[in-house]
Amino acid sequence: MEAGHSKIQGSERQAPAAAYLHAAAADEPVEVSIYLKDQEPDPLAPGYRPQTEAELGQARQALYGPQLAQLSEFATQHGMTVLDSDPMRRRLKVTGPASALQTAFGTQLGYYRADGQAPFRARVGVLSAPSDIAANIEAVLGFDTRPLATPKLRLAENPHAATQLTPNVVAKLYQFPVAKAANQCIGLIELGGGFRASDNNRAFKAMGLPTPKVTAVSVSGGKNQPGVNTNADGEVALDIQVAGGAAPGAAIAVYFAPNTTQGFVDAITHAVHDQQFKPSVLSISWGSSENGWTQQTINAMSSAFRDAARLGVTVCAAAGDNLAPDGQTDGKAHADYPASDPYVVGCGGTYITFEANEITSEVVWNRGDSGTGGGYSALFPKPPYQQATPGVAQAHRGVPDVGGDADPNSGYDIVVGGVGGAIGGTSAVAPLWAALFALINQDLGKPVGLPHAVLYASPKAFRDIVKGDNKAGGVGFSAAPGWDPCTGLGAPIGGAVLTSFRAAATTTTTAPAKVNAD
Repeated sequence: MEAGHSKIQGSERQAPAAAYLHAAAADEPVEVSIYLKDQEPDPLAPGYRPQTEAELGQARQALYGPQLAQLSEFATQHGMTVLDSDPMRRRLKVTGPASALQTAFGTQLGYYRADGQAPFRARVGVLSAPSDIAANIEAVLGFDTRPLATPKLRLAENPHAATQLTPNVVAKLYQFPVAKAANQCIGLIELGGGFRASDNNRAFKAMGLPTPKVTAVSVSGGKNQPGVNTNADGEVALDIQVAGGAAPGAAIAVYFAPNTTQGFVDAITHAVHDQQFKPSVLSISWGSSENGWTQQTINAMSSAFRDAARLGVTVCAAAGDNLAPDGQTDGKAHADYPASDPYVVGCGGTYITFEANEITSEVVWNRGDSGTGGGYSALFPKPPYQQATPGVAQAHRGVPDVGGDADPNSGYDIVVGGVGGAIGGTSAVAPLWAALFALINQDLGKPVGLPHAVLYASPKAFRDIVKGDNKAGGVGFSAAPGWDPCTGLGAPIGGAVLTSFRAAATTTTTAPAKVNAD
């Protein structure tokens, strides 16, 4: 590390579990997103109220503008070109030759290949910068191009034996409000795949609904590319058709980004601050076990979710489909991120049976080799809304918060590539809850924002899931009355959830909180 330089906190990277191929060429163009540390009040603090983009922007220009100017000067002095400087996102985006960025941040870039995968660029160790600059940096993302997350969907092993329900029927079973979300936009974060208009038209025709307006938004080079990755295509189709089917009339913005740390964080910050489509709720069906993330990426993403809360944007995320171990083989339970973030509504999964228009039974989704994730975060302490919750037995954030139909054997009839079929996974539960929040936002005439306090104060608004478990190899948790680390508070009784938020809206004020820019 150069004299006068300091480590950028949280930037440690372990060597990839892959074969080293060669060093990155000195003249290879590299683009990185540099995020500044969040220095603003915590939206989970008592009395905090959401703000408008304009209110937040005025304070952020004063707070982060000078830091971005200093960072821009550092970048240009080291041979980088500034592509974008955005105080609202606390982000500076730069590009330059690999040699310049390696020197500036004290690292070396190389290419690796894991079995059966395409080569990727990565670094090992820590990043550094001049001490006064490093002190303000939360994350430098873009050096590492390995895939970060997986989609949380599952196909029925025997499609002929699976029950297939259109998304609007699932919403009806959960007693969603019979209304339209005509003034709402639901944002979907996608790290691959794409959608076809013909699939959407066919799916919504089968539901007896008009096809919603679906817009693809490109972030950091991501694009709507159907046909390249069929599994990711299934995820995109599932998200669009569940969100649109359960919240008729809502517009849908699909934010496509590369499946990298930079792509994931850039997509979230773009969606949260998107003044064109202005989503009031986001759904994220991609993630991975907490132990696979660098601390700087977690810091940057959690700051983005705090921004969502500050602006009244609700975020829902899938809790994972690999039961309590979350795909890890160390004999321990692991939470999936970003569902484990305290500013996110983590969504677990169930299996339902029904007759006519009523659910007759609902248990934890567990098929032995697949099933709902859930457990306790290793990264986040127990948040305020879980402090008094019976069942949250540890000192850390319990996941998930809520549940819903996820088993592909009681799955959603989704059209992908012109063909309909049963798809499940907690990937379906995130857009299902996003749709419910969109309907609630429409009814209230304002966004509910960070919803956890109301959810945890409203046990009668849920179908309490008391049967089943998410254990694999003896590792995991069992369902129990009240909150549990399988399906959280339970599955929604849609009208009762709406009633809870109506009641909460009459007892709160709308005065915005002030941001301390000193």
